This record gives sequence, C-alpha cells and structure tokens, in this order.
Amino acid sequence: MSSTLPKVAWIGLGIMGSPMSENLVKAGYQVTGYTLEQAKVDRLVAAGGKGAASIADAVRDADVVITMVPASPQVEAIAYGPDGILENARRGALLIDMSSITPQTSVDLAKNAEDKGIRVLDAPVSGGEAGAIEAVLSIMVGGEQADFDAAKPLLDALGRTIVLCGPHGSGQTVKAANQLIVAVNIQACAEAVVFLEKSGVDLAAALDVLNGGLAGSTVLTRKKDNFIKRDFAPGFRIDLHHKDMGIVTDAARNVGAALPVGGVVAQLVASLRAQGDGGLDHSALLRSVERLSGSQV
Repeated sequence: MSSTLPKVAWIGLGIMGSPMSENLVKAGYQVTGYTLEQAKVDRLVAAGGKGAASIADAVRDADVVITMVPASPQVEAIAYGPDGILENARRGALLIDMSSITPQTSVDLAKNAEDKGIRVLDAPVSGGEAGAIEAVLSIMVGGEQADFDAAKPLLDALGRTIVLCGPHGSGQTVKAANQLIVAVNIQACAEAVVFLEKSGVDLAAALDVLNGGLAGSTVLTRKKDNFIKRDFAPGFRIDLHHKDMGIVTDAARNVGAALPVGGVVAQLVASLRAQGDGGLDHSALLRSVERLSGSQV
C-alpha cells in the first residue's frame, strides 16, 4: 500500500510534530523526519519512520514536505538558504506548512516557492497536543484548490475538520482568529474557576454543569483537569500563545479591526510570560487571575 502513497518529509518533531508524523506512519505513509534534537528523530524511527541528518537529506526525494515549527523566523530558516527546503526539494513537490505564523510569511513563502516549481499550502492546526495524538485536529488551509485536493487524503490522517479557507495566508488568518477565541475563552474559564473556589463551591461539580450548558466549550472540556489539578504541563505553551496574540493583534490592526477584549488578554498572556510562566500550558492563565485575586502562586 505504502508504495502508492506520496513520500513525506517531516521537518519539526516537537509537541505537535511528533504525534502528527507518527499518525502518518500509522496511515501507511513513508515518513522521513528531521529536527534539531536527535532523540526526537529517534522517536520517529522507533515508530516506523526514517531519520535524516539534514533538511536537504529529508526533502530530496519527497513528494510532500510538511513543516511544523514554532514561528515565522523558524519557517524562514528552514525554507530559505542553500541548505533549506526550497533549494533542495524537487520541482513539483508540495510544501505544507502547518506552523502558526504571520499570514504575510505564508504569502511570501508561496511566492518564493513558485519560482522553484514548488506548490505551497499554509495549514495551521487547532486542537493542541491531545488533538494531535488523537488525529482530531482542526486544519485551516490557505492555497490553491487543486493543491488542497491533492493534500486532503494526507490531512485526513491528521485531523477531523479540514477546510480550505481561501488563498495563501488565509489558513494563518483563520488560525489567528482561533488563537484569539481560545485565549479569551481560557481567560474567562480561569476567572470563573477563581470566583467559584473563593465562593466555596465544589469546583469539579460546577465545571461539569457549566460545561453542559451554553458556557460549555472545547476549551473547558480539554482544560478542566488542568484547572482542577493545577497541572500546567505544556500541551500548548504560553510562550507560543504570546507569539500568536502578537500575530492576531498586528493583523487586526492592519485590516482595521478592533480587538478590545483580545488586547487585554494579550497583555495578560504577556505578563504571565514576564513572570516566568512562559513554559507552562496556556491554561496557566489561571495563575495570573489567582495573583490578581491576592493568592500566593
């Protein structure tokens, strides 16, 4: 079966990239991975993939190149230059960037790749580490319809909701909106948790009943235990959400959209990071509300 499927190069094997690449292996794809930490390459090999010693080595024979790295500077670092993807991937290859970056970076990447005969989709995801592991991610895509159609079977192995949102950069714009909604939602949940606890209510019972009504959300379902147990092991780090809030506030300013609540939450995320909590899960916005409410955290 695998011989008929496109050969995949996967660049970036972090919290999201590792389980996602492994899901492609499970789906029968031949996946060759490269990342900066050898232990993470070894993990992919143990799961049935292959390891590469460099980006050039990984992408040389690939039909599809998938990238999943933290931010725009990293995407540019792996895409450009003599050792980068564009110089070493073959003409006709499809580059799917699943990182969350600025829409403009995606537009520029598509334009530069076109000169090399490489097709590009921006395809950022939502669903966090759990969504990546369970292959139920929401994937918002920007690019050409034909390229989306070619990529769809592969994306089906990674996520559940996969939508072409418009031309290059559109996936990133929708992802920015996603991160705005998630941050504001987590902040509202965190404020409710502190309010409930200070009122002496059974928190677990309260969150269960709230999640069954209009206040319910995927955020509350996914993060309820984090709040109750104060378990902030990173599924999605505050550092990355800080980056994303910068993307959405900047993009909104460019198009003339006001983000009154988003702007406040962006500052709360930034302050949490400044207090040394950048490596924690974004549910740690609860710590910020606790500090503001007089608790020793």
